[in-house]
Order: sequence, then structure tokens, then C-alpha cells
Amino acid sequence: MAPKKSSLAAASYKQSKASSDVEDGDGGRKRKTVASGRKSEAQQSSSSAPKKAAYTHWLMKSEPESRMERGVDVKFGIEDLKALPNRTDCWDGVRNYQARNFMRDMKVGQQAFFYHSNCKVPGIVGIIKIVKEAYVDHTQFDKKDAHYDPSSKPENPKWSMVDVQFERMTKRFIPLTELKKYHLKHKGSGGALSNMALFTRARLSVQPLTAEEFDFILSLEDRVPL
Repeated sequence: MAPKKSSLAAASYKQSKASSDVEDGDGGRKRKTVASGRKSEAQQSSSSAPKKAAYTHWLMKSEPESRMERGVDVKFGIEDLKALPNRTDCWDGVRNYQARNFMRDMKVGQQAFFYHSNCKVPGIVGIIKIVKEAYVDHTQFDKKDAHYDPSSKPENPKWSMVDVQFERMTKRFIPLTELKKYHLKHKGSGGALSNMALFTRARLSVQPLTAEEFDFILSLEDRVPL
């Protein structure tokens, strides 16, 4: 990415990787909405399910191709994560309350699929794990950052982030198109991906996965592409 995002070993992070929260037409993109039109926390919370489910697996979207936002390149693909010291970095820049709340639910050791979004062929490219639980996202206070939020105050910060570490690449690329075929197939049969958030809550850049969904997607590594 240019300018390159600084690593955890540096004194401070310089740029956000930006998990975006606006979905493209095929359900794969993650561009974050930082500006106007964002629902309030209360509005977004009111639309959530009355009983909170406990999730232990996740899907996290990031952009592997260059895209300028407020003069900053928000590119951050899995190869960028692999290149950092200890293959670890913060997952900053999330500006959607539901996605933020999911990050606040994450626990150290939990796994997530790294999903390439807002690119020519979106899909799952690897597996990462949570190595630090939610803490204050410093980019919300940085006026030079692409995800600066003037409405958030240091004494009452709105946004959080977690630290993630690269675990491995998936044995093969699992594209959105293939996942969608299984989703449509499972909707009729009651299969594992019938309610996958990638299609039912497509706008979120951080999404929960049930253990059944995670295991099924993992099994696709060894299957011939649908």
C-alpha cells in the first residue's frame, strides 16, 4: 500500500487498512462510509436481534487493490499483512456500529477468513487469528487519516479495533461466486450457508460465522470448484 501502513513494531500506525462498510452489487466489497448518512448507534442497535448469539469465527473484508480515499491509499491485502513484522497488524478503520460490535465480541485465538473485497474477483484468500481483543482505534482522531471521525472524542471514543495475525493461505482461492452458488443451493435445502452473513448482511465488512459455516467453507479447500 502507498503510503505503506506501519507495523505494530513502529511507534505508531500511520494508515488504516479500512474494512469498508459499503457493499458492491455482488455482495463482496468493503468500502467504509466515514461521512454523512451514517446511522446512529441507537438506530443500528435497534435493528439487531433481540437475543445476542455467541460467535467464535469471523469473516473480515479488506481491499487488495489501490484505492485513494481522502488522499490516502487504503489498500491492504493479505500479502501486505504477511509482509509485516510477526505478520501482525491492527484492523482499524471500521466505521459501522454493527461491524464494530462484532469486533468487540472477538476473543484472542479465534479465527477469521481474510476476504479480498472491492476488487476484480472478490473472495476468501486466507485465515487469520485474533491476537489482541478490541481497543480504541486511534485513526478516528487522526485528521490526516482516511477514516478520521470528527464526531468521536478521546474521552468517549466511538470506534474500536483488534489485532490480527496471518495464519495461512487457504489451499485455493474461494471466490464470492462459488460461495453464492452454495448459499442459493442451501437456501432451499437448509444447508450450512443458507443464512451466511455475506449474503444476508452483505454491507458489513466484519461478519460473524457459525462454526458450521466456517467448517463448511474450510472443506471447500479440498473440493473441486463448483
